[in-house]
Amino acid sequence: MNADAKSAMKVEMTDAAAKRIAAIVAREAGKTALRVTVEGGGCSGFSYKFDLTDARNDDDVAIEKNGATVLIDDLSLVYMGGSVIDFVDDLMGQSFQIKNPNAVASCGCGTSFSI
Repeated sequence: MNADAKSAMKVEMTDAAAKRIAAIVAREAGKTALRVTVEGGGCSGFSYKFDLTDARNDDDVAIEKNGATVLIDDLSLVYMGGSVIDFVDDLMGQSFQIKNPNAVASCGCGTSFSI
């Protein structure tokens, strides 16, 4: 894979997301990371799934920042390349949001998208 292809597959997380992930993992005994996967379904075709995990799979890519770890499997990474994982706390509530440049449409819930 050339350098351009590798950078296109990169996923980043904001400081706010790293801080929130580290805080959540610290409260959950035995959990070490947040796993983000892309699944078929949702109102726009694909949806993001967030789970706490204690295990790293062979096909996982780890994104680490400020003591927080996000794990994304190879297949999900294909759909998430170039994305930024953020944590937003506003009047609408608190949530993890993924800013995905590959998504051509998304739904109001913020966890479903199409490409």
